[in-house]
Amino acid sequence: MAHGVCGLLWIRRLLTELGFNPEKPMELQCDNKSAIDIAHNPVQYNQTKHVEVDRHFIKEKLEKKIICLPFVRSEDQLADILTKAVCGRVFHDSLTKLGIGDIYAPT
Repeated sequence: MAHGVCGLLWIRRLLTELGFNPEKPMELQCDNKSAIDIAHNPVQYNQTKHVEVDRHFIKEKLEKKIICLPFVRSEDQLADILTKAVCGRVFHDSLTKLGIGDIYAPT
């Protein structure tokens, strides 16, 4: 998640340099409720000590309203077609959402 936040910060900085001023927090959609809870929750648990530095980095960006972490259902997570074996229906639905279609299909 911290790498994704770094990517969003880079894009935000690039947009600012190009003259666009992002007013809303940038969304990093996540399908893991536990990861979202850990990022928002200031309490440290023994099981999460290894993510402490990343969590503080993400928490800071959340508090400054630079990013937000909306939950997205696994079925709606478009990145899954690139990282997981998915059934044909999910694959086709994801391609449609991405605007990717058969270039040889009649229009």
